[in-house]
Amino acid sequence: MNDALRAYDTLALSRQGRRLTVTLNRGDALNAVNLRMHEELADVFTFAAQDEHSDVVVLTGAGRAFSAGGDLDHVAHNAANPHLFDNEVRLAKRIVFAMLDLDKPLVCRLNGHAVGLGATLALFCDVVFAAEHAKIGDPHVAIGLVAGDGGAVIWPQRVGLCRAKEYLLTGELIPAAVAAEIGLVNHCLPMAELDAAVDTFCDKLLAGSRNAIRWTKVLLNLELKRIATAVMDAGIAYEAVAQRSADHREGIQALREKRKPVFGRE
Repeated sequence: MNDALRAYDTLALSRQGRRLTVTLNRGDALNAVNLRMHEELADVFTFAAQDEHSDVVVLTGAGRAFSAGGDLDHVAHNAANPHLFDNEVRLAKRIVFAMLDLDKPLVCRLNGHAVGLGATLALFCDVVFAAEHAKIGDPHVAIGLVAGDGGAVIWPQRVGLCRAKEYLLTGELIPAAVAAEIGLVNHCLPMAELDAAVDTFCDKLLAGSRNAIRWTKVLLNLELKRIATAVMDAGIAYEAVAQRSADHREGIQALREKRKPVFGRE
């Protein structure tokens, strides 16, 4: 039986007993998502589903962030070459559905800030344990983009439509304590206690009935998959259109210059 872990360029995999940990591994770039990480994220959850040596999967980040979202240089390159984005954005749908199709419990160890796609990755996990210094948010609109890569699917399911609209329409980053209070994440605790809390929860799952837990998750995800099926294609299309806008170019430039963007009325 092959127990080898798949090797990736931007992700690191490890096992501890029957627990598989997937680490976003661009710590020097705050685990910002470039094209290679997009491609590998679209594969890793399928690998995790097929891995015969694990029953629980943990998703975390290397270094001080969980994920800063899209890599700025990569985002700027896509804005200058939107036809490249048209192909790449489809990877978002593959990532979301691979996460939803994973029948093993998927636990997020949110070790630092989770922004944009980083927030989407965290929130599509089943249970989220967040360090109290972390902030989480989906500021697509802050750079003139539509939150089409999963945020419009998962935020309303976690915090309700009214709160989802408030946060997705403003792009506000939320402290972990507030995120836990409104139900966006499950737990907020000091960084020094994060590993013990994740370990305890994973051990509880591993001591349970494997099939009962998996099949319960499958049932819970049926409605999420229905919603994702209804929303993702439109979200990807709207985001691709926004990718070509002057507002998006202004948003990127403002981010580079560390100033507030001045958006038009296109």
